[in-house]
Amino acid sequence: MDQKIAEIGSQLQKEFEAVKSAEELEQLRIKYMGRKGVVNDLVKSIPTLPVEQRKTAGQLINKLKNDINGKLNNKKPAEESVTTKKKGAGLFDVTLPGKSIPLGNKHPLVKTLDEIKEIFGKLGFEVEYGREIELEYYNFDALNIPANHASRVDFDTFYISDKALLRSQTSTVQIRTMEKRKPPIRIIAPGKVFRPDTVDARHSFMFHQMEGLIVDETVNFGDLKAVLHLFAKAYFGSDIKMRFRPSFFPFTEPSAEVDISCSICKGKGCSVCSYSGWVEILGAGMVDPNVFKAVGYDEEKYTGFAFGMGVERITMLKYGINDVRLFFENDIRFLSQFK
Repeated sequence: MDQKIAEIGSQLQKEFEAVKSAEELEQLRIKYMGRKGVVNDLVKSIPTLPVEQRKTAGQLINKLKNDINGKLNNKKPAEESVTTKKKGAGLFDVTLPGKSIPLGNKHPLVKTLDEIKEIFGKLGFEVEYGREIELEYYNFDALNIPANHASRVDFDTFYISDKALLRSQTSTVQIRTMEKRKPPIRIIAPGKVFRPDTVDARHSFMFHQMEGLIVDETVNFGDLKAVLHLFAKAYFGSDIKMRFRPSFFPFTEPSAEVDISCSICKGKGCSVCSYSGWVEILGAGMVDPNVFKAVGYDEEKYTGFAFGMGVERITMLKYGINDVRLFFENDIRFLSQFK
C-alpha cells in the first residue's frame, strides 16, 4: 500500500504540472477526489489490508488527500491568470473622478418638527411625548370637554372601545405631564393625532400637532403673545406680522385663534390666504381653571397658557405647498426638493 500511494503521489505531481486550463484542473480534481476517484478507491481498500497495516495506510491516504487539496486550491492555470490580469487592467485609475452617490434628506415634516423644537428649546421649553392610544378621560374629561360635546361622537373621533381612542389632540400630554409634575412647567408636545376627516388637499385622517404649555404663578396673556411672536419671527422670518382673534376652546379661557400675514403673498392677498392677507396657524389661550382642578393644581395660585399648531399647515405655508397629501405619498420628486 505504501508503494502504491507513493506512485500515485508521483503521478499526481506530473499531471498537475501539465495542467493548462481551469477545465483540465477540474478534470484532475474529479479523477483523484471524485466519488469514483483514486483516493476514494484507496479508502475502500483499507478493510482488505492486514489489521496492523490499516492505521498506517489511513494516515498516508489522509496525507495524500491534503496534498491533493492543497494543489487544487493553489493551482492557477496560466490562461486564467492572463484573463484576470486583462480584466483588472485600469480598474483602479485614481485619476478618474469619483462617483457621486445620492444621499437621502429629511422629510419636510421632520425638518419642520426639528426647527420648532430648536426654536422653543432656546426659549426654555422641554419636549414631552405621549401615547397615541389614549383614554377618553385624558382626551376629553380632564380637558374640560363635557360628555355631550360634539367632538366626542364617533364621527369626530376614532374610538377603539368605550373608553379608549386614538388621541385627537396632543393636549393629552399636558394633562399627563401636570399629573406627574408640579409647576413651574414649560413644555412642548409634538406627535401624531387622528380624526376621521375625509382626505383632500387640506385634510387628512392622520396629521401632526405641536402643543405647548407654560404653568407658573405669574403667567399672563402678554407672556403668551410674546412667546408666539418670537416663534413666528424665528420660523417664518422677521418681517412676519401676527394678530389674535377671540375664539373658544373648552380647555382655555380666554381663547384666541392666531393668524400671521401670508408668507406666500406677503400680506397682499392670494388664493392661499383667500385674498385676505392673513392665514390662521394655531389656537391658544389661558389654561381654564377646570383643567387645573382636574390635575390637582391650585387654580388660585397658578396660571398658565397653552397653544397648539398643525405641523402640516405651517410647513405648507413656509414652503408654498398646496396639497397635504403630498406629505404622505412618498413621491421622490417632491421629497428631493427639501435639502
